[in-house]
Amino acid sequence: MKIANGAAKGLEYLHVCADQSVIFREFKASNILLGEGYHAMLSDFGVAKFGPLGDSSHVSTREVGTYGYCAPEYMVTGHLTPKCDVYGFGVVLLELISGRKVFDKTRSPGMRNLVMWAEPIFKDRNQFHRLVDPLLKGYFPMEGLHQAISVAAMCLHEDADRRPVIRDVVSALTYLESQYYDPNESHRGRKGTWLNKLEKKRESWSENTTCRGRKG
Repeated sequence: MKIANGAAKGLEYLHVCADQSVIFREFKASNILLGEGYHAMLSDFGVAKFGPLGDSSHVSTREVGTYGYCAPEYMVTGHLTPKCDVYGFGVVLLELISGRKVFDKTRSPGMRNLVMWAEPIFKDRNQFHRLVDPLLKGYFPMEGLHQAISVAAMCLHEDADRRPVIRDVVSALTYLESQYYDPNESHRGRKGTWLNKLEKKRESWSENTTCRGRKG
């Protein structure tokens, strides 16, 4: 969660805190560098674009990006918005949770595309454990897992308008990062304010949520 939250804070700075909004456009695992103490830093701004100005809702540009990380609406229309970065962040968060690559040719056909494989699991909380990196060997707080997967699922919503803004993602992950986990104790603590809000939104969208990866 520390790495995920650090990367999200990097996007938050670009989207909200910079003098002019910047869309990273190529948010993927290999563009996150780790410093001392697993401090996450974004790298490779070669294809970054300034965000829309005034009444504009998007920036029109040719499709640039890595298969599996690009938001579906960007691949279809070339319309670039900050929510495209949020989608890419959702893919990376899912990679962190699962320990899987976004696309893995060595797996069976139904499991090669990480997002498409995870999509039906997002709809059934009883199956969330299937998304966990097996190297964790069960040492994780179940409630924290459910909350992290809920954040990833909302970031991966096919409808860009229904994805959270990156500031809400940072608020949710900051709460998760702050939670102490003792594998010898049961953890069923109360959810943070932003997690409550995000999960309520996710529940209201659950029947219509789709996040299918598409090949460019």
